[in-house]
Amino acid sequence: MKQPCVYLLASSRNGVLYIGVTSDLTHRMAEHSQGLIPGFTRRYGVKHLVYYEMHATMDEAIAHEKRLKEWRRAWKVRLIESMNPDWRNLFNPATGEIELGPADIARQRS
Repeated sequence: MKQPCVYLLASSRNGVLYIGVTSDLTHRMAEHSQGLIPGFTRRYGVKHLVYYEMHATMDEAIAHEKRLKEWRRAWKVRLIESMNPDWRNLFNPATGEIELGPADIARQRS
């Protein structure tokens, strides 16, 4: 999935949150799920993909990531639950696939 993307990870439902940006979400999620990226996500076990948003350019994705990092936690939780109300891990480490969130599926149907 090579496209600029902002993503949110969680350690569990309503757990520790992490916001990141990448140009290859599938590859980045494989790194997170295997604990290959040193730092915050590995230290706190934050590896469940609970939200992601694709952007046309990396500049747009980075700008959005910076805005999200300024948000209050409650706003981030509402954003996650708008796409993924059950806080499911949208990355399947066994297959390396990114699942569509419920909001994406609803948009496809309409």
